[in-house]
Amino acid sequence: MTASPALPTRTAKEFWVSSGHHMTRPTEGGGLAVTDELILAYLARPELVPPAEACQAERDLHALLMAEPRRPVTAAMIAAIADEDARENWRFMLGFRDRLLAHPSIEAAYLAIVRQGSGSLPPLFLAQLVHLILRNALDGCEDPHVLRAAELFFRPQKASLRDETLLLADAELVEGFEDERRALMHSSPLAAMMGNDPVADLEVMTDENAGTYWSRSDAFSMVMNLGGSPRAREALARVIETFVGHLLGVTVAVEPIERIDDADWRWFVGLDAEATAIGNRLWKGETVGPEDTARICALFRLTFADPRDADPKMAGKPVYLIAALSDDMMLRMKPQNLVAGLPLAARRAA
Repeated sequence: MTASPALPTRTAKEFWVSSGHHMTRPTEGGGLAVTDELILAYLARPELVPPAEACQAERDLHALLMAEPRRPVTAAMIAAIADEDARENWRFMLGFRDRLLAHPSIEAAYLAIVRQGSGSLPPLFLAQLVHLILRNALDGCEDPHVLRAAELFFRPQKASLRDETLLLADAELVEGFEDERRALMHSSPLAAMMGNDPVADLEVMTDENAGTYWSRSDAFSMVMNLGGSPRAREALARVIETFVGHLLGVTVAVEPIERIDDADWRWFVGLDAEATAIGNRLWKGETVGPEDTARICALFRLTFADPRDADPKMAGKPVYLIAALSDDMMLRMKPQNLVAGLPLAARRAA
């Protein structure tokens, strides 16, 4: 009897299938190459699939690209589409496609978009690129705490307090629960009034339940205990190190801190728009009220492993990273700030 061939051994656990990682291929430099399969996935989005009432020009364009995803598209081909919203969707999508195809990897395209300006590119597209980039950079990661922390880079988070502890839950998931509650209010106001905080129904990640993350990584359904778990803040520090190292080729060490005790702090990066605004006021020596400082949800100290990677004016000083909540208790991280905002030496910035 002939033995059947052995199945290949999986060397790492799977996660974030929704990133589209399986539709890319690795480049020699460790990045991800754009494939026809990835472009076809975008063409299959509901915003681009022609509805029943679509004009013939839109149908023809979609069919052409489904057969040849890299086919050049002229402005006249888009202008021929009758529906104004459809024309706008196609302009966004094809502009995005062309920016991806102009570079050897998704990582290189993301760097170019951040450094040259995203223009009218929808934030959703940037978030999808970060999702893919982190799926690549964290391939082989065995720590669910790190993967949960990485979700902050590409999915907005809704913050809440439980026993005076700051928790972060996926904003889209929470919004879905709130929509259900509003619908219930119309049908049964009493039941809706008795409903709980949506976050209360979600499971907070702990060391004991972290192993369940693998089976539900694409559900984004675990709550991050940012305020009460040192493990969570350390995990976010590891993600920042990985993101910077993977994209910029610079080794950094990041550590969570409680406050900035540095009379000569020379640089900071706001990890979101709120933090940038607060940091700018602090930088200028302006008074920042307690209501603003209370919105700061995380602080980190970043140091360069090789001081030569940093701008000489840093003189070995650290970079402080700030994350803050908006007035509506949302954390909307902008990881592109780490690309554009770090004080890199000229040789690295290039």
